[in-house]
Amino acid sequence: MSTEPRERSASTQDLVLDAEPPEAVPEPGTTAPEAAETPQAPEKPLIRNRDFQALWTSEAFAAVAKETAEIAYPLLILATTGSTLFAGIVGSAQLITASLISIPAGTLADRLDRRLLLMGCNLVRVVLLGLFSLLIFTGNTNMSLIFAIALCSSICFGLSQPAGLAAIKALVPPSQLTQATAQNQIRYFGATVAGPPIGGALFGVARAFPYLASAVSFLISTVLLLFVRKPMQSEESRAAKEKGGTAEGFRFLFKQPILRPLIIWIMGSNMAFTHSGVFLALIATAQGRGASESFIGATLAVAGFGGLFGSLIAPWVFKKFKPSVIVLYGAWIGPVVAILLAVTPGVIPLGVIVTLVFIRGPIISTLFLSYLAAVAPDKVQGRVLGAVFFMSMSAAPIGVFLVGLVFDLAGSTWVFITMCVISGVAALPTLTKRIRNLPAPETVAV
Repeated sequence: MSTEPRERSASTQDLVLDAEPPEAVPEPGTTAPEAAETPQAPEKPLIRNRDFQALWTSEAFAAVAKETAEIAYPLLILATTGSTLFAGIVGSAQLITASLISIPAGTLADRLDRRLLLMGCNLVRVVLLGLFSLLIFTGNTNMSLIFAIALCSSICFGLSQPAGLAAIKALVPPSQLTQATAQNQIRYFGATVAGPPIGGALFGVARAFPYLASAVSFLISTVLLLFVRKPMQSEESRAAKEKGGTAEGFRFLFKQPILRPLIIWIMGSNMAFTHSGVFLALIATAQGRGASESFIGATLAVAGFGGLFGSLIAPWVFKKFKPSVIVLYGAWIGPVVAILLAVTPGVIPLGVIVTLVFIRGPIISTLFLSYLAAVAPDKVQGRVLGAVFFMSMSAAPIGVFLVGLVFDLAGSTWVFITMCVISGVAALPTLTKRIRNLPAPETVAV
């Protein structure tokens, strides 16, 4: 579940050739072989890269803080208004807001200091959530205030996401981009597993506690960013601030022969198998089959752990399988899973089957973001990431809407058939010759 901004359309071969260093020129008085024998400093392991690990840890605290607060919003709305509709409206508004904000956020990530942008977004959320928890303690909350706080938090998330990911290329060497991106996926999916139970447990103690804990976590995240000594963007990036606009990210994305078919597939896959849509389909199907609330919860837990498991095994997968094999299996497991969901009886087995789709999510995300980091120069990283986030996230609300509509009109079987059709059509671009012969991300780095 991407040189100058006016970049020419490059083939894979072009990218490899562009990435080759110029031939070494021997110093006066030395022979060419002697000059070639100059030893190079060994590349230190990623775990010893203090700048990247400080950024990763900071973003981990921010991710847990976000997920802790996210689960508390619907709980607070249901506790104060009793309206599931209001909770759904707030959740959809947050998703749409983050999607739209990601476009200008990509431009800001290229034109502003990325560390200051991340710190600013964190500190705004510290103030917002700190004040919000105080208002909850004093009983001065209403639906309008909850909606405003949730939307402002979503804006900060949308603004910070491209900057955090764009910084990776500036902090790690090209050979470690895939490894660093895989570690990032562990942070994201670990937060989605840890955040909700933390938020739910704190809400049970006091309604304000999840927001207060999130504010403290965002503050810790801000402090950790001070330990990133290396600049989060290249000198070339800072020198090119005045060149190119917001649309440059979309242009670059669709010029790239590797990124173009992959983002088309990812959009269709997100529409068919977005977390919210799949969970809604599972809940409605389980209720229709007479499952208890505890059974439904167990089903969702089984499915949800698939993403965390996928993020943990991603490094092993990249060592054992070629990128083309990973993409093809990842693309076509979607339609197969959808058919299995349509014909499999029971409830818990549905969660096990969905796990197969959720496992592939972090693996495919790691691979795609590694290609993006490799082929997109630092000065357009933010804008390309902004375009990617907008396109991938904007498909999700459509998928949730389709699940609800088809379920009401035709039932669960047709929901899963619809998922099969959408994911199958979206996977067709992965059958092209270029995708079937994908090179490793580090071989196309610029």
